[in-house]
Amino acid sequence: MASVYTTLAIIGMVFISPVIIPALFLGGVFYDFFNSELPPGIDQPLKLRFFHSLLITTMILGKILEKLGICSDLSLLRVVLDGIPPWRDSKLLIKDLKVDEVPLRIYQPKWPPTGKRRGILYFHGGAGTFGSIRAFERICRYIAKKCNSVVVSVGYRLAPEHPYPGQYFDCLSATLYFMRNLEEYHVDPDLIIVSGDSCGANFATVICQILLNKKDLPKVRAQVLLYPGLQGLDFHLPSYQQNASVPMLFRKLVIYFCFRYLNKEPTFLEDVLQNCHVPESMKWKYKKWISADIIPDEFKIRGYVPQKSTSYKPEVHEAIKEILMTTFSPLLAEDSIICQLPESYIVTCEFDVLRDDGLLYKKRLEDNGVPVTWYHSESGFHGILGFFGYGIFSFLSGKKIMDSTVNYINSL
Repeated sequence: MASVYTTLAIIGMVFISPVIIPALFLGGVFYDFFNSELPPGIDQPLKLRFFHSLLITTMILGKILEKLGICSDLSLLRVVLDGIPPWRDSKLLIKDLKVDEVPLRIYQPKWPPTGKRRGILYFHGGAGTFGSIRAFERICRYIAKKCNSVVVSVGYRLAPEHPYPGQYFDCLSATLYFMRNLEEYHVDPDLIIVSGDSCGANFATVICQILLNKKDLPKVRAQVLLYPGLQGLDFHLPSYQQNASVPMLFRKLVIYFCFRYLNKEPTFLEDVLQNCHVPESMKWKYKKWISADIIPDEFKIRGYVPQKSTSYKPEVHEAIKEILMTTFSPLLAEDSIICQLPESYIVTCEFDVLRDDGLLYKKRLEDNGVPVTWYHSESGFHGILGFFGYGIFSFLSGKKIMDSTVNYINSL
């Protein structure tokens, strides 16, 4: 059915493209110019503005096609963000399979191993509603070759067609399959790495917490978290304020996709932005872990205004209570769990609304005696790795993030 929607979408685009698409793109450019902010120091701002205008155009066109009954807006967004497939790679053996209906793509270097290799699970980003194995093909190929590792890219099924929390179950199924078949892929059971970007990093974090109870499986050697989103309790942290209108992820868009992920109408979006969904008792309980007071002062230089107290609204809480659960917000896990987690590598980007999630998790891990290697991209923004491997269309900061990540993995 999804392929039918995609075909119809393409037909619809061809039919209306000569006039409407250029007009929509021009509208996207104007919207971006008047609504987005490109702070000094952000990587290649003009290129970023162009790509963000394309994203806005795609989202508007998706809404039009949905109104016409051609396809859903998410179907079009998925097609566009899948990007262009790369050429075949003569240095890698690439195999596709399904485990419990979950698509996997496994990358193995073709050259004979000198010993057992690392095994790396990768969960892609995309707010649980878009993104795919194909969209992150270049990243997984790069890691497999540069780290001489077996990489398993997990194509967890997307919401809202496959409702939350099904994505976590898909990621867990893929992880259990791989861990139980390490011999087949010549992987060292002491060198298993669980990784992901954005919401995929959230999935990686949750999977590592779940695996603590799986005593019959090898222990995870490390978790690699690339600009992770880890909590839905406080949307007024400094990074949410400073980067509220910075592409590619606006503050409002975070909440919007939370609602889409949960297959709910974004009725209370503004209330959630003001943290009205959080009971007072929960605010006080987790203030020791999630608070602007914990963020180092150096990350408040660009401007931060403490939030005025807002009233709790039970109806807002009821509408989106799932984002306060530890499956959605693994940053809320108890110390008894955090202290058992594996060594961690965390990437944060200065111009990312989710920056402070990574900083807070870094502190929690360190406070619980878990070794953390941290890489902060001074000019990076959220989603920058989605452009990795596209030559002149890539961003230098993304390449630096990938090289730092590879160096960390090779150090294990």
